[in-house]
Amino acid sequence: MRYDLVIFDNDGVLVDSEPISNRLLAAYLTELGHPTSYEDSIRDYMGSAMHRIHELIQERTGQRLPDSFDDVFHGRVFAAFERELEAVAGVVDVLEKLAADGVPYCVASSGSHERIRVGHRTTGLDRWFEDSRIFSSQDVGKGKPAPDLFLHAAERMGVGPSRCVVVEDSPLGVEAAVAAGMDVYGFTRMTPAARLAGAGQLFADMSELPALLA
Repeated sequence: MRYDLVIFDNDGVLVDSEPISNRLLAAYLTELGHPTSYEDSIRDYMGSAMHRIHELIQERTGQRLPDSFDDVFHGRVFAAFERELEAVAGVVDVLEKLAADGVPYCVASSGSHERIRVGHRTTGLDRWFEDSRIFSSQDVGKGKPAPDLFLHAAERMGVGPSRCVVVEDSPLGVEAAVAAGMDVYGFTRMTPAARLAGAGQLFADMSELPALLA
């Protein structure tokens, strides 16, 4: 294999959470007086750490979101995850192959550690991701599109950036991976290919990924 480490984004790449979380985010922002459609949420916030949502709302409206925003939103999301969340189709096969081939992998997500673990536990992906393979924007304080999270994950896994490949489905994540000096493969199942143009490879189905990594 051409890489020494595969770094997966979480939401939309490992767990099929983006439709759930963006539906709830749009509804909550609208409820708070910031009219937001599902499409708006996907365009503006997909792949974002929570601090970016706060920053964009304040920048656009001059208003701050409530101090309770993160806790209320995560409560709604986690409840919906328990009812609805599934692993992305085909991703278990990818993980099985990486494990069988002895290829190191990890997850680096804009989401909190709690969000990652709730999603993995609900979908059964927790068997593939022990704590040492999980990295969150909480670990670095500055989420995507800054490269900090991916560089942190690579350092902790003991692999140089040039030997890493990132699997991403958001423009912010692609930007972060490129800034980190890593190759990046863009997953276009939910995101138009044009928005992931910075990726070196594009693919629409997880079944395509093992051949791209070979």
